[in-house]
Amino acid sequence: MNLNNLKPAKGSTKKSKRIGRGEGSGRGGTSTRGMNGAKQRSGYEHKIGFEGGQMPIQRRVPKFGFKNPTRVEFRPVNLSQLQALSEKLGTSVITLDTMVDAGLASVNELVKVLGNGELTAKLEISADAFSKTAIQKIEAAGGTATIVEE
Repeated sequence: MNLNNLKPAKGSTKKSKRIGRGEGSGRGGTSTRGMNGAKQRSGYEHKIGFEGGQMPIQRRVPKFGFKNPTRVEFRPVNLSQLQALSEKLGTSVITLDTMVDAGLASVNELVKVLGNGELTAKLEISADAFSKTAIQKIEAAGGTATIVEE
């Protein structure tokens, strides 16, 4: 190996032309930027969603609906699930903590008991909310429905 046959490693150099270095480079004049307009000038930046003066898509598409910012979302739990849970655990008292431990809800969720399914056991259920049919079925079975206040 001599100084006269040294060359860079394969793939380490680029063969692209240097843009904006005069007419002799083959890309002089406008330096591949075109003729006139904002994109031809230095310092050009466009805002997100800019479509060259055309009405941007986020303004063309119609908006509709209403999102209530004060909406309260509940995790629904049916009486059939609570019946199965009481049989599995062998207890007649079901609280929010029991539902969380059983995986019916997570810690930060509000729980609403719905009246879907049959209830045969006499249960003491405490939750954030109850439907009317759930309260009727719980009381018909001899149990109690307690609303937890936070």
